[in-house]
Amino acid sequence: MYSTVLAAALSGASVGQLRYWRRQPPVFAPEYQTPHKVLYSYRDVVALRSITYLRQKDVTSLQDIRKSIKNLRAMGKIEHLSEYKLVRSGNTIVLVDGDEAIDLLRAPGNAMLADLVDIFGEFDGRIGRVLPLQQPVPGVVVDPEILSGFPVVEGTRVGYDQVAGLMDDDVPAEEISRFFPSIGAEAALAAQQFADYVRRFDVQDQAG
Repeated sequence: MYSTVLAAALSGASVGQLRYWRRQPPVFAPEYQTPHKVLYSYRDVVALRSITYLRQKDVTSLQDIRKSIKNLRAMGKIEHLSEYKLVRSGNTIVLVDGDEAIDLLRAPGNAMLADLVDIFGEFDGRIGRVLPLQQPVPGVVVDPEILSGFPVVEGTRVGYDQVAGLMDDDVPAEEISRFFPSIGAEAALAAQQFADYVRRFDVQDQAG
């Protein structure tokens, strides 16, 4: 499970956007949410990347996204949003389902042409470049089969934050292997690089 800050970093949305999107009526609500704690799952992040892609450069309004999701559900598509491929096509939002592309906004249910977008890859978001999900930086991977998708140092089950935390405590990259024998200096620096990227989202939230 991911904190809001980590979910923001992996989805390319800001912490403020995620907070706004889960207000009633929500654009998207995480799988785990109580009055005191919010945690996002791996598939939540996949869904959020779709919304971030649709929102890039303010081309698509939240109202249109809400309407498209509502129409998607009305079609009987009630699985988690991450199960569906939603893309922009001209001035509408389209569900890509196998070889079919179905309009969800302007003429709901009508078939049309649309290009498939890889939301797992890198793309331009509304607030900057969105990193690839499965390998946000070289040396750090996100795999739902490892620690439920928590970012780890490649080839290990060690969370990036454990390594970055040691380096924050002034442990040099060359000495991380004393604590984690499978992690060399280069891998340690990759974990620190990703940690610095994640911190930017926390700083943005505090500045806002």
